Amino acid sequence: MLILSRKRGQSIMIGDEVEVHVVDIGGGKVRLGITSPSWIAVQQRERYEARRRDRPQHVGAGADGIWAK
Repeated sequence: MLILSRKRGQSIMIGDEVEVHVVDIGGGKVRLGITSPSWIAVQQRERYEARRRDRPQHVGAGADGIWAK
């Protein structure tokens, strides 16, 4: 894990296409803005985990190594 210190108005880059902006800091919270291409899904971890939990279980991998849904 990489730990960075950033101030309001500063940002970090993840690769060449994802930028994370520090929008606001206060009240024990940090507000982040994320700029990324539309093909990269960006979501809160809690929502991501809920979607994974609610998704049907995979049947298994086929001969091509791709998991059936």
